Amino acid sequence: MSLLPHWSSLSLPQQVAQLLVVRASGHLFDQQIQYPAWEPTAATLRHWIQDLGVGGVILLGGSAAELALRTQQLQQWARIPLLLAADIEEGVGQRFAGATEFPPPMALGEIAKTNEEWAIALAAAMGATTAQEALAIGLNWILAPTCDVNNNPANPVINVRAFGETPAQVSPLVTAFIQGVHRFPALTCAKHFPGHGDTTTDSHLDLPLIPHAWQRLRQVELPPFQAAIAAGVDAVMSAHLLIPALDEQFPATLSHRILTEELRANLGFSGLVVTDALVMGAIANRYGANEAPVMAVEAGADILMMPIDPPGAIQALCDAVESGRIGRDRLHASLQRIWQAKQKVWASVSGDATHAWENLPAPPIQLEQIAQPAAIATSQQIVQAAMRVHRLTPSRFTPRSPARNLILLDDALNCDVLPPTAAAVALPQQWGYTLQVIDRHTPLVPLPVPGEGQPTLLQLFIRGNPFRGSAGLSQTAKDWFTALVTSQQLQALVVYGSPYILEALLPELPADVPYVFSYGQMPQAQAIALKTLLGSAG
Repeated sequence: MSLLPHWSSLSLPQQVAQLLVVRASGHLFDQQIQYPAWEPTAATLRHWIQDLGVGGVILLGGSAAELALRTQQLQQWARIPLLLAADIEEGVGQRFAGATEFPPPMALGEIAKTNEEWAIALAAAMGATTAQEALAIGLNWILAPTCDVNNNPANPVINVRAFGETPAQVSPLVTAFIQGVHRFPALTCAKHFPGHGDTTTDSHLDLPLIPHAWQRLRQVELPPFQAAIAAGVDAVMSAHLLIPALDEQFPATLSHRILTEELRANLGFSGLVVTDALVMGAIANRYGANEAPVMAVEAGADILMMPIDPPGAIQALCDAVESGRIGRDRLHASLQRIWQAKQKVWASVSGDATHAWENLPAPPIQLEQIAQPAAIATSQQIVQAAMRVHRLTPSRFTPRSPARNLILLDDALNCDVLPPTAAAVALPQQWGYTLQVIDRHTPLVPLPVPGEGQPTLLQLFIRGNPFRGSAGLSQTAKDWFTALVTSQQLQALVVYGSPYILEALLPELPADVPYVFSYGQMPQAQAIALKTLLGSAG
């Protein structure tokens, strides 16, 4: 059956625009925009969708309920249904308040070390919950799972976003997550091809280089992507990496050798190839705003994620097609793959794969699907099972007053995990502790010395994150930890986020100081960690 309007009925600029996924705020109103350099105003966004016909939107910010209204608004503006995506590797609640949030994927890898079968079941449940909640608020493309093998502890951008440190750990969990998502009509995305795990540079800031031989890449980096392809992953996201063993000149996102010859031809992937965000420093700092999109399509990309200048990118791509630089067959192949992906998620609305899905209304909001008890219980299971605990005998941490609850983190002003009611704040307060929060904005505070100060519960919130530039301890955290140990004021330690932080501290940590490590940083993980430290994990 012919689908109308099929992409062949669109003008060249409209066809090209379908390749673009633009960034937008999940909030409804312009005054709520948090990243004005990346997030357009409502009028501009509506113009891009309604008039230019961009093919999709990637969203960040807002509550789950607000995002549900936002996705319906965007679909109403669109002539052709949109791909609506989000980086929700840790559940919908990672980005949109109120929905279920899971600890990072490496928590599942930790569980798999002792019980792989259970970890696989939990990964599938995590994928299914993420898909169910995403669809309930109008998202149809989950930019997960992360298939990178985090074999470099200093990796500043992947870190705990990976399922593990070896392909044997990562591959089965990637497969399970994809299978869980595919219980629902949502799209998946394996990232970041051909493997971002062994870098010490954040590609959001600069271009990392992978120096390894091709044989090593085939043995370590590629197997999780092969597993994802075998599991039917819908899309593969390119990495902004320079890999001389494959292409001495171009990063993977702009490399025909990597995207077309390796991913398409050698690995046999037939789904969508999507770039990582083109606004990231690794690409934006080296290639023109409108040249990079053309180079990415030449290399084999179907979807251009977050181009710096969407109208300029559309014009540059049209010029490239009209000049013969990009063949029309090449453009049409991408459009066909985009149509197939859109049909997969939209045909499910009518239950008829032959229906003219382009004319269907947006699916209804289903907020009752958000944060169901079973989903929250699964998240708590993962947090609990992946924790590392060192308690003394008797196995009770005994709060002492007056004592200090010292929380160290990167940026308290931009931290969703520490509202005033968060367990890391509220529970020690109930125990009589005074709160002190230190971040990179805090003026220098005198460090404790022997004979002065007070018993201190030290809580560290540290993990690798995009734009952080480091996966390690800040100098402030190092100084405070050392001073508390030296002055014998460290009563207990809780680390939320990266296991590499705990491992860096353990050589200096006295054996008589209890500690808890939690992969999760969200308030429910804080409560589990602190109650475990207290000896009452229920």
